[in-house]
Amino acid sequence: MLKWVGLTFMVPAAVAVGYAEPVWPFLAAGGLTGAAGLLLDQITGEKRGAAVGPRESFLVVALIWLLVPAFGALPFVMGSVPQLSRPVDAYFEALSGFTATGATLVPRIEELPRSMLFWRQLSHWLGGMGIIVLAVAVLPRLRVGGRQLLQSELAGPTEIERFAETIRETARRLWRLYAGLTAIAMLALMLVGWTGLDPEMGVYDAVAHALSVVALGGFSTRTESAAAFAPVTQYVLLVIMVVAGVNFLRLYRVLVQRHFYVLKSDEELRLYLAFFALASTLLVLELLAGGYASGEEAFRTGVFHAVAIMTTTGFATADYTAWGPLATMTLLLLMFVGASAGSTGGSIKVIRHLLLFKLVRRELEQTIHREAVVPVRANGVVVDERALRSTVVFVLLYLLTFALGGLGLVVEARRGGTDLAAFEAFGAAAACIGNVGPAFGFAGPYGSFEPFSDLSTLICTALMWLGRVEIVPVAVLLMRSYWRT
Repeated sequence: MLKWVGLTFMVPAAVAVGYAEPVWPFLAAGGLTGAAGLLLDQITGEKRGAAVGPRESFLVVALIWLLVPAFGALPFVMGSVPQLSRPVDAYFEALSGFTATGATLVPRIEELPRSMLFWRQLSHWLGGMGIIVLAVAVLPRLRVGGRQLLQSELAGPTEIERFAETIRETARRLWRLYAGLTAIAMLALMLVGWTGLDPEMGVYDAVAHALSVVALGGFSTRTESAAAFAPVTQYVLLVIMVVAGVNFLRLYRVLVQRHFYVLKSDEELRLYLAFFALASTLLVLELLAGGYASGEEAFRTGVFHAVAIMTTTGFATADYTAWGPLATMTLLLLMFVGASAGSTGGSIKVIRHLLLFKLVRRELEQTIHREAVVPVRANGVVVDERALRSTVVFVLLYLLTFALGGLGLVVEARRGGTDLAAFEAFGAAAACIGNVGPAFGFAGPYGSFEPFSDLSTLICTALMWLGRVEIVPVAVLLMRSYWRT
């Protein structure tokens, strides 16, 4: 992993050359990262019979998402980037990038060099595809939600086996789809600029935002995020966010294999769109009641933010912290929804909500008919009980971690004298563990996490990490039995 990441530093290095900015931070970071990878390769080598199994994979997953951002933070520290020159700040920004969170410590984004801005965007894109591969190849083996959460028919491992003969081939196909969607996003945004529909959307901004939106990341090249661009650009970003939030295995079957019939019985997709419709309606009504000048503006703003928050992208076209209580609560609840399983989005994920609804319904039916055997079905196929148990365990761990994180931010704010309300603290915790990005208060869409103390920054960093690895691998490492031979 480190050897490959070392090569990616050449991309922002080329951008630095193009804009006459210092190149050496990227060359040095790439050299150190590649050297570390080669050194680890030489130390470990290939040992027969030493294959990485589920037991070792817990540690591998946890360490990869800690180690890669550590090297990704090197250009910020070496280049003495404003607001990011301290290691704790640089690591927060890098981890936010690779986990596709989008939270930032930089109050004025435009003050960053173009090459550093591009590295932030590229980290989104690299981390986003890493999330897909992790979800398909690793997490199902660890029973983190089960392979049932990724397949089309939720019937066990057979779907992925039918999708491709090997996990490696599955990853390759998804890489091609991911790259294709990115290319389409780049072209669409460039056309908006070339046709004069949005003079602010140049080639640099088009490429940067395409890398971010396909990864459902949320980093922007502007402090005002998507509000800095014309409505047509916002509509383009809106469509891409909706598409990128769908299960990538499903997208491959529909867009590449042309198996449109899979959409007919996709309960997760229907619930995904239902959440969008309900949240968008609530936000639009709140904005209309709040005196928005035009219905189109209220519609565009409400729908855009419903999609951006639910898919955990985090783009913004307005400062939603100034909206009414209905909109505020709607956005907070959306942070716990997430996109589809097998997408680059974070949070709980729609499929888990679907299974939880069905579990509640089963319990109610069995309360009435105690002897009845009521299997939980999704898309017409019975879901394995182990996947149901893992879903409940994950949601409980997720909510517990969120609560502890929010409590930690409240305690630290009181100790350090930071002006942070309890709602804002728990909003920041929800935004970080859900990999959403912007929160409320000073950490809102046009603000930053910069006012947080170092300890609060570390708490938010830990929440982003735990949310991306889906908590369970880290929780397993805390078990005493894991370390027994």
